[in-house]
Amino acid sequence: MAGAQLHPGAWWLWSLALGTAATRTTNPLLLTLLIATSAYVVATCRPDSPWARSYTAFVKLALAVLLIRLVFAVVLGSPIPGTHVIVALPELPLPHWAQGIRLGGKVTVETLLFALYDGLRLATLLICVGAANSLANPARLLKSLPGALYEMGVAVVVALTYAPHLIADVQRLRAARRLRGRPDTGIRGLLHIGLPVLEGALERSVALAAAMDARGYGRSADVPARVRRTTTALTLGGLLGVCAGTYGLLTAEGGTYGLPVLLAGLAAALAGLRLGGRRSLRTRYRPDRWDARAWLVAGSGAAVAALLALAATRDPAALHPGVVPLVAPTLPLWPAAAVLLGLLPAFISPAPQNPVPRHPALKEPS
Repeated sequence: MAGAQLHPGAWWLWSLALGTAATRTTNPLLLTLLIATSAYVVATCRPDSPWARSYTAFVKLALAVLLIRLVFAVVLGSPIPGTHVIVALPELPLPHWAQGIRLGGKVTVETLLFALYDGLRLATLLICVGAANSLANPARLLKSLPGALYEMGVAVVVALTYAPHLIADVQRLRAARRLRGRPDTGIRGLLHIGLPVLEGALERSVALAAAMDARGYGRSADVPARVRRTTTALTLGGLLGVCAGTYGLLTAEGGTYGLPVLLAGLAAALAGLRLGGRRSLRTRYRPDRWDARAWLVAGSGAAVAALLALAATRDPAALHPGVVPLVAPTLPLWPAAAVLLGLLPAFISPAPQNPVPRHPALKEPS
């Protein structure tokens, strides 16, 4: 259908691919371009739902991480040598067993730039994860999980949706108190808002528990012991293979075995999840289809990650500007064009289906 919503897994693959691309560079211009790409897609495709408003919270978290990284570089110093001193703080003497750590001392431009580049990379990764949380409906993502991960997925979805609903309740109650001319700030306002919020959270928890019990949550089918042992071996072995393969890809020594081990681990883990799904007694109502648009969205993110990984090996100086000696970062053209491929979802994904609010007086009588 032309107006069908995009598969939530495609959004997660796209966002994680952008985050992977962010780990391949410390160029602040490319990282800023990645942030701008995710922000534009979120602003274009995000629906008007409580869980979709988490992008701003992730941006604030990223700014806090960046600030903390800079503060640590100023207070605790950095192994990066520098000659351009900004300020000299009083240095506290430490015992001999704390060699390599200092408190205070000279703060150089090189130290701050190194901390800024490193913190901005982590901040970009957090913002990309926030884009996935804002674009992918957690309830619809739960339907797409394998049967073996269903119970764990339910716990994750409940945890992810609790905070947005809590924030929405606080905003609604504060607006109601302002309309009634009552204070909504300070200790008194917090006490009058906190009790209804906690009461609503408790009611939702009881209703969720009743709904899960009525739907047979936690029931499992009987499977042979041989199948259970095979499932455990495949899943654990596959996860160990994924960890070993990922480590090989991230290190120079494991470049030869990293990719084959990673692929073998993924295949074993997927086989274990498929066997483990036999224990799950559930059906899917109108499952989300992985259509051509989902392939294009996931492929655009994968293309960004692959091209930046290639650029990091072909031209490492452009993707990792040096700080000793000081070098002004430049924007490499074809890696920047590769990042712009991540804007494809903003043009091919369907428009968000926002619910139209109805006035209480227009509701039909029961």
